[in-house]
Amino acid sequence: MTKFRPCIDLHAGHVKQIVGGSLTTTATDLQTNFTSEHPASYYASLYQTHNLTGGHVIKLGPGNDGAAREALSTWHDGLQVGGGITNANAKEWVEAGAEKVIITSFLFPDGNFSLPRLESVLKALGGDKDRLVIDLSCRKVADGWMVAMDRWQTVTEFGITE
Repeated sequence: MTKFRPCIDLHAGHVKQIVGGSLTTTATDLQTNFTSEHPASYYASLYQTHNLTGGHVIKLGPGNDGAAREALSTWHDGLQVGGGITNANAKEWVEAGAEKVIITSFLFPDGNFSLPRLESVLKALGGDKDRLVIDLSCRKVADGWMVAMDRWQTVTEFGITE
């Protein structure tokens, strides 16, 4: 069965559909398919009205916290949030209305998985594993698939084999 998972991608405070892999530290590299005239809260309300569960708000770089908070307050405990999540702010995002926090980059300092960092995020969430999503988004490499982080620009040393 196919299930629609709604997504609100935020870039520079606006809802955008970005061409995969074009989000780098160089602004001229960015390619967008669509920039919405509506705020993130509009989509949060739309998803709530139609009971589209399992959705997320992804903060792609700086300047998105306000729009993310608006979406989360529109549908409190109805959306997950990711992008820049660490042990220092995970609880804050749950308190702001996130159903769950999504984390990748913080768990891979220098491209290597860190169990102590994962444990620190869980501790910040009071040990509530149900509030945490570990995103293992991958990029294809010569010999398989590796977890990618930092806007999918940095390939880690963590391979996915199954």
